[in-house]
Amino acid sequence: MSHIPARVLALAAASLFAVAAPGLAQDVAIENNVPMQARDGVTLRSDIYRPSAPGRYPVILERTPYDKRADVNFGVTGASRGYVVVIQDVRGRWASDGEWYPLKNEANDGYDCVEWAAALPSSNGRVGMFGGSYVGATQMLAAIAAPPHLVCIMPAVIASDSYSHWVYQGGAFAQMLNQGWTSALALNTLERRVARTAQPSHWDMQRPLDAYPVLDLGSADSLAGYYHDWLRHPSYDDYWRAWSIEEHFSRITVPALHVGGWYDLFQDGTLRNYAGIAAAGGSEAARRGQRLVMAAGGHAGAGPKIRDVDFGKASVLDTWALAFRWYDYMLRGIDNGMAGEKPVRIFVMGKNVWRDEDAWPPARASVTPWYLHSGGGANSLAGDGRLGPLSPGKEPADTFRYDPLDPAPTLGGPAFGDFHQVPGPCDQRPVEARRDVLVYSTPPFASDTEITGHVTLDLYVSSSALDTDITGKLIDVAPDGAAMNLSEGILRLRYRESRERAVLMKPGEVYRVSIDLWSTSNVFRAGHALRLEISSSNFPRFDRNLNTGGAIGGPPSDARVAENSVYHDAAHPSALLVPLMP
Repeated sequence: MSHIPARVLALAAASLFAVAAPGLAQDVAIENNVPMQARDGVTLRSDIYRPSAPGRYPVILERTPYDKRADVNFGVTGASRGYVVVIQDVRGRWASDGEWYPLKNEANDGYDCVEWAAALPSSNGRVGMFGGSYVGATQMLAAIAAPPHLVCIMPAVIASDSYSHWVYQGGAFAQMLNQGWTSALALNTLERRVARTAQPSHWDMQRPLDAYPVLDLGSADSLAGYYHDWLRHPSYDDYWRAWSIEEHFSRITVPALHVGGWYDLFQDGTLRNYAGIAAAGGSEAARRGQRLVMAAGGHAGAGPKIRDVDFGKASVLDTWALAFRWYDYMLRGIDNGMAGEKPVRIFVMGKNVWRDEDAWPPARASVTPWYLHSGGGANSLAGDGRLGPLSPGKEPADTFRYDPLDPAPTLGGPAFGDFHQVPGPCDQRPVEARRDVLVYSTPPFASDTEITGHVTLDLYVSSSALDTDITGKLIDVAPDGAAMNLSEGILRLRYRESRERAVLMKPGEVYRVSIDLWSTSNVFRAGHALRLEISSSNFPRFDRNLNTGGAIGGPPSDARVAENSVYHDAAHPSALLVPLMP
């Protein structure tokens, strides 16, 4: 069971932390499946790694749904460096008791586990937390609960809000991620279920031999009931508020080192967590103690080559070395230079160099509009779409036909959940060849031009449908024509006014909408151009909008074709808003 492909998919969520495994150290003591009782009586189990020498040491705690046994090398490495490393299976996973439901119990269980770990005989009472993806969420929710012995955290590649930056984005359901992740994690749930009845306790004399069921598989729906709950809550409501991180930044009182990646599916969450706690954290130590490191890949890969781009050996982030440097500074008080360093370190693509910053986003970046232009034929790469600094005058709209039964496909980007969909930067020209994709490009830049910060698409649109999606994608075009994606976004137009309330459109009416394309840091080298793609689908990364205005997930037989238009004239100056660096 430990090597099945779906479990590899789940473990890939922590790929940012992959490093060469050390040999087992001789001076490390290991205890397996050490029980801890949560406040409601449920038993959670941990593997504990500690130095063999007697003494009291700071604790590094990791709480994971991906099987604590997968992180034995981190435990041994940490213990050999003088830490007690506690790796716990979260509630309802692997060796821990209870029922698994994502995020629901992580605040209380995290609090209880921090305080339990602080009281271990080999602990000196100072606890830091570690891990990426869902393991980063266990840290953030524990920090919100504010256990007294928590000193610092190091959350990586995780959303700041499970609605807007995980399960949904712009109101669209993140289908590939949600289905791939829930299927991968359901395997352990199924194993735990069937194990209860795998050994018959009596013999049924009434049942023929060939009717023996072998295993009681039970209902498939109950393997991941939360997936169906997600579908039942397509708008932001109290269900999502219960474990929102960004609504509770003011309750976080500890320093944090946030690690993310430009092609990571939780990129925006990492940036929002850093900036949000730095601005509104619950203590001066938290506000001043936030740090941010942004690499190239995140979930898309550790590098140096991510999909089709080699960012160079220097791009690879040694996350374990960074982690132990952080814990040496925070948990041991070692003067290792971190106190004098700038709080933000970003990898600048294009030039492929690391750069330190005083804040995120950099204050010196100037948000600049590049306006959409065309003669009404921006459809596909062969069209006449252009981007430029001058606002439009009298220009016809660009219209395309969006058919949910033939959606524009996902190609690279911050995709995750399907081995056939490789994430990262890749040439977008196969997508740009479609008539249902609008393409707008700048002329080649005469000199290097850097965009670092948040990118937004300000559009005027209409549709023949009651509801449809609008997607946007930022592209770096090389002199040979290769079009490498940088960032992207989507908006389900029923959520154009707010994420809390769906409002259907009036067919033919023009609406001004804002589409969040997330962030990037990229130098467009001299001779390169910037390109914008607009369409109405990015499938299977996001579910197809059937254009009916009905409930999410309806039958494909209900699908309707939509005629969608983008306006760019004096009254409707659609623009791409980019943060230009001086």
